[in-house]
Amino acid sequence: MTTTTLAVLVPLLPFLGAAAGLLLGRTAPGFTRPLAVLPTVAALVLAVLVAVRQGGGQAVDAATQLTPTGSVPIELALHLDGFAVLTAVLVGLVASCVQIYSTGYLRDDPRYPSYAALVSLFTSAMLLVVYSGDLMVLLVGWEVMGVCSYFLVGHYWETPEARAASLKAFLVTKLGDVPFLIGLFALAADAGTFRITGVLGSVAAGGLDHPTVVALLLLAGVAGKSAQFPLHTWLPDAMAGPTPVSALIHAATMVAAGVYFVARLLPVFAASAAAMTVLAVMAALTMVGSALAALAQDDIKRVLAYSTIGQLGYMTGALAVGDRGAAVFHLLSHGAFKALLFLAAGVVIHAAGTNSLAAMSRMSGLARRIPDAYWTMTVALLALAAIPPFAGFFSKEAVLVAAEHTALGDRDVSTAAAGSTVLVAGLLTALITAAYAARLWLLAFHGRGIEAPDHGRQPLSMNAVLWVLAVPSLAFGLTVTSLDDWFDGNALTPTTTTSILGTGLALIGGLVTYAAWRRGAARAARVPIGAVAAHPDAEPALSEAEAIATHTPAYGSIASAPDPGDPGRLLLGPLHRHAASGFHLDAVYTALFVRPVRAAASLVRFLDREVVETYVRGAGATAGLLGAAVRRAQTGNVQTYLGVLLAGSVVLAVAAALVAAGA
Repeated sequence: MTTTTLAVLVPLLPFLGAAAGLLLGRTAPGFTRPLAVLPTVAALVLAVLVAVRQGGGQAVDAATQLTPTGSVPIELALHLDGFAVLTAVLVGLVASCVQIYSTGYLRDDPRYPSYAALVSLFTSAMLLVVYSGDLMVLLVGWEVMGVCSYFLVGHYWETPEARAASLKAFLVTKLGDVPFLIGLFALAADAGTFRITGVLGSVAAGGLDHPTVVALLLLAGVAGKSAQFPLHTWLPDAMAGPTPVSALIHAATMVAAGVYFVARLLPVFAASAAAMTVLAVMAALTMVGSALAALAQDDIKRVLAYSTIGQLGYMTGALAVGDRGAAVFHLLSHGAFKALLFLAAGVVIHAAGTNSLAAMSRMSGLARRIPDAYWTMTVALLALAAIPPFAGFFSKEAVLVAAEHTALGDRDVSTAAAGSTVLVAGLLTALITAAYAARLWLLAFHGRGIEAPDHGRQPLSMNAVLWVLAVPSLAFGLTVTSLDDWFDGNALTPTTTTSILGTGLALIGGLVTYAAWRRGAARAARVPIGAVAAHPDAEPALSEAEAIATHTPAYGSIASAPDPGDPGRLLLGPLHRHAASGFHLDAVYTALFVRPVRAAASLVRFLDREVVETYVRGAGATAGLLGAAVRRAQTGNVQTYLGVLLAGSVVLAVAAALVAAGA
């Protein structure tokens, strides 16, 4: 079987699994779990075979024209380079782990068949984006992911939080997709083709007439899909969905699609210095702002959500300095340890009975109850904090090295100012990232107070995948030096300067957080769990397992008081309140867009009901009155009819005479 045939089967198998799962979910529920897991695992195996055959060498291209479309043809094309095949392996691995994890996590959920089918369809769409060699086919996968995310985030549709989060995710990403679609058409019009190889060839030949306009339009879609400033606000709220959905969206699909798209078409963006500058500023603001917000969050899943936004900022920062190898390297590394973090967080939430770090800080013995989650999450947090020799250290250092070379003028793809911006923001973010990673670890696993509640042992399917994902989180960075050919031949090994700076700042961030935690714990009053509610009407906290059984997600039902000894509160000081709210960006959007749109909608509704409908009702009433008058005239008396006819004739004769006299 040829490489292209195997590559076609990779996205096709999860799609067929999704279709079969939707058809058989109710009639044959016993097949639901096999149809969810087996096609995805088979796609992972085939993706590995495709990667081995491609070997990081010359890209494999294949195409067939779907149908004549005029001057710019649309083709079902594959483009398999080192980036594509490695990213497909990551997508298959994370999706397989999520499907296996979900068999235990959602084992009592009556909507599991539709959930599993949507996850499979989501996986198929992302694999289509990864392997596609035609921009219009890529757009199909791009949009299918958006629709699937709407349904998956809103899985607990009975609750207002889930409904609002799914609608927000859909609208914000669509807000970016509109200029993205325009940018694709403008790019194809300049290049004369939707084929990625043809577009890149046109760029190399200087065939783009409007590179800045095209690049900025495309960046709008990337900012929405990959949750970059200022279109990142949907991602923290998307935590209203089940934890496996969070792992899938944050690790290998959806948010990675925008970064992967820019990596694929980096020469298009590099053709515009303005676009690269915008990309660098966007990355810097995203990195620093999201890291500060993560340090102030109480919900463990929101901490990880803001962490994802920040790590995506590192990827876009690498792209802004022209190093797509470093960007994709961090994408792969981050995908492994972030999936591990979210899936381990699901186990922690199940064991603690709450999402709240403040509540967990008042529990003791939580680490003993869930040793698998404790050790694997420790590995993932060390990778997130970029502590050597974990994978995050090597990939984050690759980004910093690229920024350093650009800042020193060793690269001409981007400006030295862009390189300096990304480098400074990356180093500052490394400090804050280690701080919030240490805070999460200390509050979640080293609380002091009453014994953690016993919610039972987690299923083997949930714990086993944690150890599977721990392997790449630890070992991927150690083996990447042998994969330089897969990343454009770039050397991804750290340099002494960035290693010392990055690791030193990470250690400082962790140690300062530990000192703040010790100082805060010494003076904080020990408040029993749930003794003080966040607001008078707060409901008791639920574990996600209990929430699944009762169809009420734990998200939004936290009822623990703020911890006065929280190291994040101590470190941020007066900035804490603003960081906890995401620097009020949602409030700004509400004032600038939501309220005016709602006011306009209210005005339109008033005009429709009180003005337009008034004319409609008046026309109907007038016709009714005329009909009633005519009906009264129908007496059935012949003499009356003749009299009226004679009177009418006289009136017409007099009128004619008057008109003739006037003429």
